[in-house]
Order: sequence, then structure tokens, then C-alpha cells
Amino acid sequence: MHDHDTTSERLASYADVLAGELPDTWTSSHLPPDAKDDLVELADRIWDLDLVAAALAEHPLQQAAVLSRPDGAQLVLLNRHDERDGFLIAAIAPRALPDEAYRAVPEPNGIALADDPFLSAEQVAGDLLDRYDSALAQVRHNALGGIQPSQPDQVVLTWQPDGSVATAPTDDRAGTVLVAAGFVQDTQSGIYRLSGDDTQAQARALRKIGPQLDQLGIDTALQHHAGRTAPTSAPAAMPPTPAGTRTSVPRSR
Repeated sequence: MHDHDTTSERLASYADVLAGELPDTWTSSHLPPDAKDDLVELADRIWDLDLVAAALAEHPLQQAAVLSRPDGAQLVLLNRHDERDGFLIAAIAPRALPDEAYRAVPEPNGIALADDPFLSAEQVAGDLLDRYDSALAQVRHNALGGIQPSQPDQVVLTWQPDGSVATAPTDDRAGTVLVAAGFVQDTQSGIYRLSGDDTQAQARALRKIGPQLDQLGIDTALQHHAGRTAPTSAPAAMPPTPAGTRTSVPRSR
């Protein structure tokens, strides 16, 4: 077997074992050297301005293994190009979020791993994943804009300037109810939107979801986006306390 094939097999095998040892459910996939377009797109999304960024500046991405979690979180595993054994691993930034969402959010910079996927899984879980999950939560919250985040026991619905209603539930059960009522989910931001093109249909959907969520032990609350007055046909609810303002600075990734 050629050295190139051996390197690819070693990377893919290591990623498979690592994915199986990480907390929650992770799957791995291998991007070989001939997947040039995918590798270029992946390199642009690597969320690092330190160790991994420096390595990629010296050695552009030739192949990689991508570890994925059902909620959209992704990690990338790379070969090292020095005298040390092991690999590099970094977080992957979500697709389709505006640059503004990343402002004031520190990059969850990647780390170096030893040539032992079992020990490395502990290192990733106790270091990189904690920082990545925190950064993910921040950028997804920033992407909500004027949408008040929901709580496990409450779905907050926000009227939007275009007449739609948006919400970001934290419970998959609530998401199922919303989709059945006509809400459409943006998988990257986690936001569910109900169009306001047909206000009567919208009002029926809003009246429908209240009792269904209540049966699951989930309350509903309605708030108005700044500068908008909700239609009188909407269900009444007390708006939650607005989130605090966020100080933003330009983001680079």
C-alpha cells in the first residue's frame, strides 16, 4: 500500500474511533484528496486563529475527516506535518450565519492530539468541546436578532416586521409541534418561522399550538418585535423580559 493510502486510512480509522468515544452521538466521514471543492469549502469554515490556522498556512488542506453531531456541531481532524505523531482537531463554524453573529465571540481554537484516540477523546471532551459548545450557543443566540430565546418549559413567539412569527425552542418535542402547525425550521440557526402571508391561517396555527404544547408541559409566550404591533387575532400573552444588549466588535475567522 502506498504511503498516501496508508495516511488516508490511518486518518479515517482514527476519526471513526474518536467519534465513537466522544460524549453524545458523533459520526465521521472522510474527505479524500480528490474532493477538492469540499476541502476548499471546509478550510474556509475551520474556526481557528491559532494552532490549526498556522498549520494550514504552511500546508493547505489536502484531506480531512469530519466528525458530526446531530445538532449540527462539526469538528475536523487533520494530519500533522511535523515530527510529532498524532493529529490536529478544530471546530467548524456553522454555515449560513451572518458575520454579525460572530462578533465578540472568541474562536474555539483547535488542539493537538496524541496518537491515541481513546485518550484524545477525553482531551477533546474536556477542552475543545466545552469551548466549542459555548461559542456555538453564543453565535446562534446572536443570529436570533430580535428573537427572545425560549426555555425548556416555555416557547417564546416573536412577531417579525414582515408579519411572520419566529421562535427558537430548546425542546425537540416543541419543534415537532411547530412544524406540524406550519412553521419552517432554519437548521443552522435553529429558528422556526411561521409565514404571515395568510393571517387567518397564521392565527389558526397559533391557536392550535398552545394547547398542544401545554399538554407537553410547555408554556407559550408572545412578544412583539421592536416597532411592530401584533394583529388583534393573535393569542394574548405577557412578553418576557427583553435580553440585555450585546456589545459588538468586528469578527475575524
